[in-house]
Amino acid sequence: MKWLRSERFHYWKRWTMLLSRLMMICIVIIGLSVGSLYLLTVFMGAPKLQVPQTTIYYDHKENVISESNKDGQNRYWVDLDHISPHVIDATIAIEDRHFYDHMGFDFKRIGGAILADIKAMAKVQGASTITQQYARNLFLEHDKTWKRKIAEAFYAYRLEVHYSKEDILEGYLNTIYYGHGSYGIESAARTYFGKKAEDLSVAESAMLAGIPKGPGYYSPYADAERAEERQSTVLQAMVTNHALTESEANQAEMEKMALETFTEETKPEIAPYFAQEVKKQLKSILSLDERVIEQGGLHVYTTLDASMQKAAEKWVESSIDKKSDIQAALVAMEPTSGAVKVMIGGRDYTESKFNRATMAKRTPGSTFKPLLYYAAIKNGFTPSTLIRSEPTTFYYDNERKTYSPHNYGDVYANDEITLAQALALSDNIVAVKTHMFLEEKTLVNTAKSFGIKSKLSAIPSLALGTKPVGMMEMTEAYSMLANGGYGLSPYYIEKVTDRDGKVIYEHKSAPELILDPDAAFVTTSMMTGVFDESLNDYTRVTGSGVDHLLTRPAAAKTGSTSTDSWMVGFTPQLTAAVWVGYDKGEKLNHRNDGSYTKKIWVNFIEDALAEEKATDFEEPENVVGIEIDAQTGLIATENCPVKRLTYYIEGTEPTHLCEDHPGTVPNGKENEQKGLLERFFQWVR
Repeated sequence: MKWLRSERFHYWKRWTMLLSRLMMICIVIIGLSVGSLYLLTVFMGAPKLQVPQTTIYYDHKENVISESNKDGQNRYWVDLDHISPHVIDATIAIEDRHFYDHMGFDFKRIGGAILADIKAMAKVQGASTITQQYARNLFLEHDKTWKRKIAEAFYAYRLEVHYSKEDILEGYLNTIYYGHGSYGIESAARTYFGKKAEDLSVAESAMLAGIPKGPGYYSPYADAERAEERQSTVLQAMVTNHALTESEANQAEMEKMALETFTEETKPEIAPYFAQEVKKQLKSILSLDERVIEQGGLHVYTTLDASMQKAAEKWVESSIDKKSDIQAALVAMEPTSGAVKVMIGGRDYTESKFNRATMAKRTPGSTFKPLLYYAAIKNGFTPSTLIRSEPTTFYYDNERKTYSPHNYGDVYANDEITLAQALALSDNIVAVKTHMFLEEKTLVNTAKSFGIKSKLSAIPSLALGTKPVGMMEMTEAYSMLANGGYGLSPYYIEKVTDRDGKVIYEHKSAPELILDPDAAFVTTSMMTGVFDESLNDYTRVTGSGVDHLLTRPAAAKTGSTSTDSWMVGFTPQLTAAVWVGYDKGEKLNHRNDGSYTKKIWVNFIEDALAEEKATDFEEPENVVGIEIDAQTGLIATENCPVKRLTYYIEGTEPTHLCEDHPGTVPNGKENEQKGLLERFFQWVR
């Protein structure tokens, strides 16, 4: 008997020792596995949190003008400190009440889920923690397979090892899907309640926390009653988790929430042609790829003035016959900085994304003349220089070729007119005579100094703008006259910050004086004559018909060819260029099509600067202003019927009184022009 008990004792002893050894081996294996897993996790380092985020574009007043949600997905990242604590409590209570106690996965919940799956013989119940869901959003697909669950657990563990609970919770709340294109709590707060995530109430937080389980099922826009039932479940979970008292939960459940009106319609983008250029700048200046631009969570602070943009769009739309297929473009720039404030590249971006303001090159016509007259002023001409306006044939290329320009409507003074009058009336004969006397290459070189990069030819017709140039080139050139001669480059972006608010780009400029300030001011003064009807003669100044709409000093020039109509001009605060024409070069009907640009330009300038004080152009020290008789270009007397304040570079102003009106005192008939101008008169007469 003793022998039998001894055998049993040794039997159980062997099995106990065997089991103990097996347990020890298992513990060692598990320990080694856990240790190896930990070492592997440490060795692999922190997983990169490449979370797609919406890039936001702002105007110069930091109002949102555009967002990169091509696929209808809105993603914004906010710090945990800027998320309502009610959202945090509600999310933890309903999604993962042991969040702060586990290392990425809840074994108790996993065990329950496994039993439920075995019972149903299918994958029916989830046990994912907040960390696992975050890992899935970052790295994995949402299919329900064991392979995915194992990978999910591994990524979750890596997140727990390398990131704090606060980092994980912040990431989760910024990436979870809340339905209707809203990714993250900030986007959800805006979509459903029109407010920031940090301002959400208990009731609103509970409503949103309940949506991720089934965004298409629990959304209040899908089924309000079902959403309220889910909200009640969340509130009770918050009570169970000691985040709320029963009384506070009941009070929240009774709260009347103001949901935003929901619409699936896409809001029209503000200034789409401008946005197109901004994205080009992000690629060229910052060397960013498309993915970073669209999903990098950048904050792009642009130069756009949204109110000016709306004014421009209004006047382009209202000024042109809606039935016409003619195209239009408008650019406005701050002349002192080069900041582009407005851009319209076509009448309808949805129909044509071709940006005529930046991509097209068209013949500028007479808008090119101010560059010529600047060169003339710099080379000894004055606003009072007299030149004969009559049909003329010009010989060039060693007199092997001829050029016979015509004035608009084939009307001429058949007499001498002043340079100031010639510009205001847009006399082509006077322009070509001036151009030929200076020699054709002078205008080519002058245009380059104005920032014109398009290829130009030293030919007689260049004075009349017969070579294509870009709209931005003309806007830049006129801005140099407006700012006193400083070279500048148009720019669209003031500053760019990354998703963390770090500045990664900031515009800096150092304007360089290129033009002669005195000649630039005199040219500007001459250009104001476009709106001065006192300069009317054999024809009217080109700004007639819209001059009465101006309430502030402005300098401009119209231009027209058979296929293009322009108006470019500026005030001290703003330069604007308007172009109208057909994409395929179809000829314009100038009686109708030619009037669009003037109407658009003047009305836009007045509307855009309505809140700005009207200011005069700043006069340099080396210029003098004199009251001049508009017809003779001489000093006006009290008997001259029309007087105009005209500016000259000091030392070139007239010294004789006008003799053409009764009562004036003769002062001799000697020619006041010296040197260069004496030769000029001999050549042109």
